[in-house]
Amino acid sequence: MNDAAAALLGAWTGLAPTQPPQGLTAGLRHLTANGIAIHGDAVVLTDTVPHLHDTGPGGFIDLTAWECSFNSFHLEDFVPVTVEVLDGGEPVIAEADQRLLLTHGLTLALHICNLGCALEPPLPIRCIVSAGTTNGTFRFHRIRAGQHWHHPDLDAYTLEKMIVIDTSLPSS
Repeated sequence: MNDAAAALLGAWTGLAPTQPPQGLTAGLRHLTANGIAIHGDAVVLTDTVPHLHDTGPGGFIDLTAWECSFNSFHLEDFVPVTVEVLDGGEPVIAEADQRLLLTHGLTLALHICNLGCALEPPLPIRCIVSAGTTNGTFRFHRIRAGQHWHHPDLDAYTLEKMIVIDTSLPSS
């Protein structure tokens, strides 16, 4: 979690209020209702499998980049926040609504990671949540050695509040 996200969520006071008051929105619950699936070597939402033609990296640098593109969506499409449009056409999301996007994104990330842990064999997953003045984004991918989507120094994202959640496989 970068410092901007930690400050907005109150991480230094225990993260107590980081769950959405009524849980995930119906849209986010519906999006993940059928879980996740492995398609080839990629992890995707189960309901998206019929729409896949292939899961090769194609024009992407690697399969992780492909997954982050395919498994990406705007949180404001599923979470009721106010998005004002200024004269120049740029959307603006108030900080209170950015916090709401982050809380839903964090809750969804924990849910997606739990789905990965429940697979047989368990699958290590990384979820990346961001929110800023123009949008909130959620994406996830399978954790692979040598492949990553985000800059490891989350504070390098100066215009976004960032949260990255990783699962790891149980040690034997």
